[in-house]
Amino acid sequence: MATTVAFVVCLVALAGQRLFELRESRAHEVDIRRRGGRESAPGHFVVMQLLHVSWFVAMLLEVLVLEAPFHLPLALAALAVVSLGQALRLAARRALGPRWSVRIYTLPGEPVVTSGIYRYLSHPNYLGVTLEIAAVPLLHGAWRTALIWSVANAALLWWRIRQEERALRRDSLFESRLGTQPRFLPFGWLRALRPRGRVRTP
Repeated sequence: MATTVAFVVCLVALAGQRLFELRESRAHEVDIRRRGGRESAPGHFVVMQLLHVSWFVAMLLEVLVLEAPFHLPLALAALAVVSLGQALRLAARRALGPRWSVRIYTLPGEPVVTSGIYRYLSHPNYLGVTLEIAAVPLLHGAWRTALIWSVANAALLWWRIRQEERALRRDSLFESRLGTQPRFLPFGWLRALRPRGRVRTP
């Protein structure tokens, strides 16, 4: 019972964080539009919201109704992954500053951000979200939610990343600045494993 209560409290805190981020994003979007920014693929935002809301609901149902068991070693490993995901998302928000948004916005003529975490990854925020969606349910053994929503999130991000990179190529020097940057693998020895001659297309 204690672990279930702790898990629910964790989810409430995470939901509060998400709501705070949405509020911050809306404020940034107003400023971006004022500066001449434009949004790409606006319709996908509803799908993204549905995915995240249903993720929270599925976790609660699996833990409270299906009584997913708590396993301490799994929970500790999941906590480490969640912490990494949180760190990546925070680093991305700090690097982007007022240009950070949950929607796809670009500022024509403005250079892409290459500072902070973006020196190593071109999509650190998405990596952080991916880690969280996979690991948060495992804090209390909800492996079904972790599996199903990880697949759904991968499909959504596969589409969103291509839309975002297309918009960045259109409105900035993305290709020359970040076009050869690995999306999710920051370390040199991992980059060496990527196939040579790969062309990244939107």
